[in-house]
Amino acid sequence: MHSLKTLTLTLVSCLFFIVVNAQQKTTEEEDDTLSLTKGTIDNQFEYVIQKSYNYQDYKNVKKDWLYQLKAHTLDSLKAIQNDLKTTQNKVDSLAQEITTLKSNLSETKTTLAETNEEKDNMALFGLQMSKSNYNVLMWSIIGVLLVLLLFFIYKFKNSNSVTREAKKSLLETEEEFEEHRRTALEREQKVRRQLQDEINKQKTIK
Repeated sequence: MHSLKTLTLTLVSCLFFIVVNAQQKTTEEEDDTLSLTKGTIDNQFEYVIQKSYNYQDYKNVKKDWLYQLKAHTLDSLKAIQNDLKTTQNKVDSLAQEITTLKSNLSETKTTLAETNEEKDNMALFGLQMSKSNYNVLMWSIIGVLLVLLLFFIYKFKNSNSVTREAKKSLLETEEEFEEHRRTALEREQKVRRQLQDEINKQKTIK
């Protein structure tokens, strides 16, 4: 029982020593990383706080450290301000680009809408009409022209038939006229011969 307590006490002592040693090494490493001439402003403030010596409830800090810390702080603030200014310029430039892109997008949408409207509409005699109305009108015109063509073909055929009938009638009339003329000529010749014969008879009697 005594040896168990001794072992336990020894283990606790070892752990305590290890923890203290680790904390001490961590503190030393932090002290090694802290500097007044490099690192972040926070590290430099921590360096000043740790390296300053205590007097009652106060910290005594070297003036040179304060001036260096002030200069570094102002430099950091100036760098931050420059970064902010650069960032603001970038933001303004991006905002301008966004405005330009929005304007271009609006113009593109307007152009696209006009293009679609022109694509969907057709111009006829200076008038805009939809494709469906244009197609209806075109097919109506084609239908009317087709009807007129069929009508003229019918009239032409009918006229051609009438012409053939007229030619046939004319030919028959000419034949009849020719026959009548020939008959009349023969009758005239016959009358002349009779008249001549009568004249000859009168001469013989005298």
